[in-house]
Amino acid sequence: MATGNMAMGLFSAVQEQAKAELALSDFQLSLLSGLAVSIPLAILAVPVGLIVDRGNRVRLLLWTAVAWTTGTLLTAVAESMPVLFTARMLGGVGASVSTTIAISLASDFSLPANRGRSLLLLTVGKYAGTALAFSLGGWLLGHFLAHGGCAGLSAWRSAHLAVGVLSVVLLLPLARLREPLRQEMAAAAGRSVSETLRELAAYRRFLAPLFLGQIGVMMADAAAAVWAAPVLSRTYAASPQEFGSWLGAVIFGAGILGSLAGGFAADAGLRSGRRGGILTGAVFGSLLALPAAFFPIAPDTGVFAALIFLLLLGGTITGLVTATTLAVLLPNDLRGLAIGVFMALGGLVAFGMAPTLVTVVSTALGGEGRIGLGLAILGFGASATGCAGFIIARHRAPPPVR
Repeated sequence: MATGNMAMGLFSAVQEQAKAELALSDFQLSLLSGLAVSIPLAILAVPVGLIVDRGNRVRLLLWTAVAWTTGTLLTAVAESMPVLFTARMLGGVGASVSTTIAISLASDFSLPANRGRSLLLLTVGKYAGTALAFSLGGWLLGHFLAHGGCAGLSAWRSAHLAVGVLSVVLLLPLARLREPLRQEMAAAAGRSVSETLRELAAYRRFLAPLFLGQIGVMMADAAAAVWAAPVLSRTYAASPQEFGSWLGAVIFGAGILGSLAGGFAADAGLRSGRRGGILTGAVFGSLLALPAAFFPIAPDTGVFAALIFLLLLGGTITGLVTATTLAVLLPNDLRGLAIGVFMALGGLVAFGMAPTLVTVVSTALGGEGRIGLGLAILGFGASATGCAGFIIARHRAPPPVR
């Protein structure tokens, strides 16, 4: 999880240099970090979810790792928008689809009562990787700017080459992972795909607001991940070498604290015995993100850092609580499909639309120079929508699977 998210997030850390070299617009940057990730994710998420519920998850996870590694290496040599778009598609879909597989595997490595704390390790991995994308990415960029690129490549390309090679090494242990036994299988485990879809549809009154809640929070987080670095460069005149380390530390700190808070909140909510108690932490996490959405228009980088920390903290809490909720309240043979549907919707709306919507809002407000205000407006609206979704889902939650 850490390696995939590091590879996927690296471009966001160095995209200002890519923009200058390839003469890209903000709209094109938003397509590379948004639509390029969302299209394959929307197409593959549901089929992958079905495979996760029926097939060998470990082998599937290894193939997604190959995808994001290939995408990272291809980014290093891409000379045109179509090739770079393809590379970003490979990198994004590998890292994003792996989440569905990893949640299903982790659920079978632990008992329901401990699942929130078990899944927090995956969330820690996600934010460790995102943090490394900025801290290691910023360091690599500075190193290659000072000492010349690698293999004749420019600094931002050399950073992708280095991370791609590192990814190959870090993924070797996956080859030794073994498929665990499946827990909590529903009685009709041999049902057809259409029967499985009908079974999942029976949960729609609960799943619809739950997905709305998490997608709202994901929109705010996805937009922040794409545009935080450009805002720091343009508004606060900071380079990736200067902000990479502290922004990486903020992201990782929010991931660690949010993972702990979300994991224990989910388990405590489940033990409370109240209907929907497991989602209480998600409601509080989404409320925390509301004022934090204004980080792009902070008066200085100190306030910027504090607010983006709170935004990512709230997003981490809600993400972990949502994953635990699906792992506890749905039967084993519906989890992969449910997470796949969620990833498809999240990919289209959060990753596909949010970064581009920021450019639409900023253009309406006066141009690329207003990217910070556009990001703040979208972040607040998306966070408020997410909070409303979690409140409704909490009231409609079914009892845990026994």
